[in-house]
Amino acid sequence: MFAAEIIFQTPYWYVGLCLLAGAAYAFFLYQPKPVWSKTTNYALAFFRGALVSIIAFLLLNPLLRSIQTFSDKSKVVLAIDNSESVASYGKKALESLEKLREALADEGIDVAAQTLNSENYQEELSKVAFNQPTTNLADMLGGAKSNYEGRNLTDVVLLTDGISNQGLAPTFTNYPFRIHSVGVGDTLPKRDISIKNIAANKIAYLGNQFPINADIVASGFQGQTVTVTLRQGSSTLSSQRVTFSQKDDFKQISFQATSAVKGLQHYVVEVEALKGEFTTRNNRRDVYLDIIDGKEKVLVLALATHPDIKAIRTILEKNLNYEVDVKVFGVNPSAETYPDKKYDLIILHQLPDLFNIGGDIIQRYLQRDNTPLFFILGSQANTAKASQLNSAVTVMANPGQIDKVSGRFNPSFNLLNLDPEKLRILEKMPPLTVPFGEYRLSPGSEVVLYQNVGNLKTTKPLLVLNTGGARKSAVLAGEGIWQWRMEEYALTEKQEAVDELLQKVIQLISVKEDKRKFRVYPLANEYNVGDKVTFETEVYNDIYEKTYGQSIRLEITDERGKSKPYTYTNAEGNSRFELSGLGQGVYQYKATTSLQNKVESVTGQFIVRDLALETLNLTADYGMLRALSQQTGGQFVKADQIEQLKDYLLKNKAPDRLDSAEDLSELIQNKWLFFLLLLLATAEWGVRKYQGSY
Repeated sequence: MFAAEIIFQTPYWYVGLCLLAGAAYAFFLYQPKPVWSKTTNYALAFFRGALVSIIAFLLLNPLLRSIQTFSDKSKVVLAIDNSESVASYGKKALESLEKLREALADEGIDVAAQTLNSENYQEELSKVAFNQPTTNLADMLGGAKSNYEGRNLTDVVLLTDGISNQGLAPTFTNYPFRIHSVGVGDTLPKRDISIKNIAANKIAYLGNQFPINADIVASGFQGQTVTVTLRQGSSTLSSQRVTFSQKDDFKQISFQATSAVKGLQHYVVEVEALKGEFTTRNNRRDVYLDIIDGKEKVLVLALATHPDIKAIRTILEKNLNYEVDVKVFGVNPSAETYPDKKYDLIILHQLPDLFNIGGDIIQRYLQRDNTPLFFILGSQANTAKASQLNSAVTVMANPGQIDKVSGRFNPSFNLLNLDPEKLRILEKMPPLTVPFGEYRLSPGSEVVLYQNVGNLKTTKPLLVLNTGGARKSAVLAGEGIWQWRMEEYALTEKQEAVDELLQKVIQLISVKEDKRKFRVYPLANEYNVGDKVTFETEVYNDIYEKTYGQSIRLEITDERGKSKPYTYTNAEGNSRFELSGLGQGVYQYKATTSLQNKVESVTGQFIVRDLALETLNLTADYGMLRALSQQTGGQFVKADQIEQLKDYLLKNKAPDRLDSAEDLSELIQNKWLFFLLLLLATAEWGVRKYQGSY
C-alpha cells in the first residue's frame, strides 16, 4: 500500500499565484489573432500556461511525503548448537527439526536456521556439522537478536544440551522473542575421569624448577587407581599414582619440572584411561611454557646507605623479570671494583657526588656501552657532572643549596599509560629533597612530574626522561621516595601509585629498541585450534619509513620438524597474512625477504592450543534451558517432543505485522516532473512548427 501527499513550505494561496502567472503568460502570448484555428490556439495556450504554472509551483519548493505500508511475516529462527558435545545426539534431532521447518513454512512463516559459526544456514539441516570446539549460546542468541532487529521475529527454537563454556550465560540477557528450548544429551553424570584444570606459570627461567599442578575429577571410579604422567615429547618426566576413594572425587597433583632448552616448551599431563570411561579425550591437557635465559639485570649504584635503596629494590623485584644488584660505596667491597657483568640498566643514587667518590668506576660503567641511566639526585649529588652524563635535563645549582618539593603529574605526558587521577595523591606526599637552582630541559625530553613548592606550582621538572638519544636517560631530581611509599600506604593501605609510576618509567628507558628494518610477527602469541593465525609485516627503508611491494617467504615448522612454505607480497593496506587449519602445538616460523640485494630474515614462535572445552562438562543442563524458556515465555521440550512444539507454534502463530516506511523529499527531485515539463514544451513547439510558426 502506498500513499502520498504534498506538504507546502509557503502559504497555500501561493499556488493561485502560480496558476495566475501561467494563465497571464499564456494570455499575453496567444491573445493576438492567430494564424491557426482557435482550437489550436487554446491548446497552445494551455501547454504554455501549464508549463509556466508548474515551473512557478516547483520554485515554491514543495515537499512530497510518501508512506509505504507492507506486511512483515512472522519469523522463526532455528538456532542449532553444533558444538562437539552435541554431536552424538544432534543428528537424530535434526530430522525432526527439518520437519518442523517445513511445517512452519507451509503455514506462511518465514523460517531461517542459524548455527554457532554462521549467521544464516540455508542448506538442509542434515548437513550441519557438529564440530565447533566451544559453545557460546549467548552469542548465538544475540546474533539472532541483532540480525532481525526491527523485524517480526517472534520465536527462536534452540536445539542444545545447555552446556555453554564461553561467554555469558544466556539467562543473563533479555530477548524480544520467545525462546523454545529443545534439550538433547544426558542429564546424568557420566562415568569419567577428566583433567579439569592446569595451573602453571607462563614464564620460567632456564635451569630453574617450576611447578605444574593438575586438578583431576573422577566420577564412578571409587577404589580404583590411575597413573598421572608428565611428558615432554616422547620422554616421561615424572609420574604419580592416584587412588579415588569416593564415587565423585577430586585430586590435585603437583609436578616439579626443569628445562635446559630456551623458548616455548610443550608439556603434556595425561591420566591413564580406565575401562568404562565415557570419553578419554579429557584425560590429557597440554601445557606451554616460555623458558627464558636469565632476567634483565639492573645495577643500583649508591653513594651511601639510604632508605631509598630498599624502596627501589622492592619496586624492581615486584617484576620477576628483573635481577637486581645493589652496590654502595664504602659498604660493599665489590662496589669499589669494576665487574665483568653487563647490565641492562644502571640506577645512580646521588652519584656522581660532590667528592667524586668512585668516579673512575662510574666512568668505566658509562664507557662500556649505551646502557640506560636513571639518576636520583639529592643533597650530595654533583649536579654539574650529572647534567653532563644525562640527556634529559641540565641542573645549575650551587653545592649545598636544597629545596623541599612535592610532585605534580604532567597531564600532557602520554608516553606511558598512567592514570592522572591516581597520581593526584603525589601532591599529598611528604616533600623530596632536591637541588635548588635552574632546570633546563634537553631537546626531546618529556616531563613526567613537575615540582610543587608548598602550594606554588612551578614548571621545574621533578621527574624527566629522554628516550630519543643514543643513551636513554631519566632523572628524578629528589631523594626521599621511601617516604612516598610509606605515606601512600598510610592513606590507602596500598602501594600502587608510586610503584606503578617508577616501574613504568624504568621499563620505558630499559626496553631494548628494535632497529630491524624487516619484521614479521604474529598478532598474538597464543591461538586456539580453529583460529586464524595472523602475521603482521613491517619493512622499513634507511630512514625508517615503511615501504611495500616486497615478496615475503614464510616458513612454518611444527614440533615434528615438518615445514610448510608460504609466499605473499607485502602491500600497502594489506600487510597481513593469515593461516588456518593448524593443529595444536608449538610452531616455529622464519620469514625472509630481499632488501637492497641483501637477504633479511626474522624468526619466532607461537602456540596453537586445543582447549578441549567440549569434553570438560558432559552433563546436559536442562535446568538452565527451562529457566531460559520460562523467562522469555517459550516452551521447553526434549528432542523426542519436537512434534508437540510444532503443534504449539502453529496454534500460537503470531499474526503478520504491518510496517510502514515514511519518506520526505523535495517534489522537484521526482524525475517524472522533468519529463512532464519536457512533454509540454515539446508539444507546444511541435504544434507551432507544424502550423508554420516559430
